[in-house]
Amino acid sequence: MATKRRHLPPRMLERRRRLKSGEEWVGYYYDGRDDQGRRKEYPLGTDLNEAKRKWAEYECKPAPVDTSLMAFIFDRYEREIIPGKAPRTQQDNLLSLRQLRPVFDSAPVDSIAPQHIAQYRDKRTAKVRANREISLLSHVINMAREWGYTARENPVRGVRKNKETPRDYYAEQDVWDAVYAQASEELQDAMDVAYLTGQRPADVLKMRETDIRKGALEVKQNKTKAKLRILLDADDGSRTELGKVLDRIRRRPRKVRSLFLLATPAGYPLNKWTLRVRWDAARDAAIKAALEDGSPDGKELAVRIRQFQFRDIRPRAASDIDSLEQASDLLGHSDKQITDTVYRRVGKVVKPTR
Repeated sequence: MATKRRHLPPRMLERRRRLKSGEEWVGYYYDGRDDQGRRKEYPLGTDLNEAKRKWAEYECKPAPVDTSLMAFIFDRYEREIIPGKAPRTQQDNLLSLRQLRPVFDSAPVDSIAPQHIAQYRDKRTAKVRANREISLLSHVINMAREWGYTARENPVRGVRKNKETPRDYYAEQDVWDAVYAQASEELQDAMDVAYLTGQRPADVLKMRETDIRKGALEVKQNKTKAKLRILLDADDGSRTELGKVLDRIRRRPRKVRSLFLLATPAGYPLNKWTLRVRWDAARDAAIKAALEDGSPDGKELAVRIRQFQFRDIRPRAASDIDSLEQASDLLGHSDKQITDTVYRRVGKVVKPTR
């Protein structure tokens, strides 16, 4: 029986039959006219996208977009899904799509198999980036399943990722002191707030005066949307170290009052670029001062200072808290294993045999 379906263009028919094997056969036809003007059904085949291309020829219209191709699915994902993500994640996704598209754009989604994913993984020289790209591809295909472009199991499932070794650098106190001593006033503020809150650099830079409410600094993380209230007073009523730092910052006079907690003396808020410039300048000055010592210890310190990045402050905070649970709570992790594996970079304190 031939039927018209809402998902089909005008004058395209869909015919279904139950075969002896029990399987259902589906074919498509064009509801047209012959040379004598009599109604005639022209077979279009059993593949819907191919049928639509043939239909376009009968209608003298441009062929519709092949929705089975990854190019179409990538386009929709980029248009509808990526804009809803955090700015940093959007940037990362677009970089990943730039690598994925040349390989998968022309492939029908149903033709992608696990071995194709594995081949992509093995040919990418940037092994960590390859993991991020494969994760994004998995989500794109999951969305394609939701949108109805494929009913097959996600081919990324079960494909192993490249092994990743988490960064294990820990900024010792002498490294911290060396950079802190060379830092500008606003960079010292940023270092203190980043360490005492354990937050990511982007979350530290966006902190405002209005985030201080009812004795706590309120944080909503960009990446996970986790909400935290970091207390500014201890149980005995005294100020926490974070409370003292925020008091220091808020008392400091500025030419222009900024709502942002981290700002220059002129009142301009710090952003990732100005933070980077100040960080590089302080670190370079600290390296120079260490090398001027001329001793082997000075040279060794200079090497460790050079490795120090602002993002290492968050792991330093996690490592300096004795309780794994408290460290995980401060960092906003729902899984303590992430805190333990990725962010705690000093060994557990244990007692000897005797």
